[in-house]
Amino acid sequence: MSTNSNKHTVWLVDDHQLFRAGFRTLLGRIPDIEVTFDASNGSEFLERLAHEQPEIVFLDIQMPNIDGIEATRRALSRYPDLKIIILSMFGEQEYYTELVDLGIKGFLLKSSDFKEVEMAIAAITSGDYYFSQELLQQMMFHKNPVARQTMGADELSKREKEILHEICNGLSSQAIAEKFFISKRTVEKHRANLMMKTGCPNTASLVVFAVKNNIFDI
Repeated sequence: MSTNSNKHTVWLVDDHQLFRAGFRTLLGRIPDIEVTFDASNGSEFLERLAHEQPEIVFLDIQMPNIDGIEATRRALSRYPDLKIIILSMFGEQEYYTELVDLGIKGFLLKSSDFKEVEMAIAAITSGDYYFSQELLQQMMFHKNPVARQTMGADELSKREKEILHEICNGLSSQAIAEKFFISKRTVEKHRANLMMKTGCPNTASLVVFAVKNNIFDI
């Protein structure tokens, strides 16, 4: 655990040592972040997780022994409040839906700049999600090469629109779950799917989308 209660504890799990070293240096430039552990594969990560839990985990998909998908599945089944941000490269879009279903909090390109890393951490630590805009766009084209970059409001389900409306009202996932008599996990899945469908990387942009598409009136 962090030795400074004012800092967010972060773990980094990736099998490339040079990338870990560089990313750890970048994270060290963020004042309220403390990287307390890094691992080269899912096995090392899960072993340490059994004794200590950080607030945020940056997790690679392709790793030896236990890959990022299986590591995510096991970690979130034991510690559902763990905030996992998947580190991804172009070409890994086939895994995104499965990872969202498992309960990850976001995707970030490995080539992201410092500003986007800061934005992702700020969103996650405030209880939001963060999905790299570039990855969302690539996922849409991966599904259908002639598809639009994002879906319109008419392509959202009735339940998704209801969830989006309450997000705009400022309700938490727990409050939305209680209102519709569904689980918090289900609400968070809807929220993540809304971001993927609309191409919105965070809640603020979802609100803008809802206003522009007459789903919510200010």
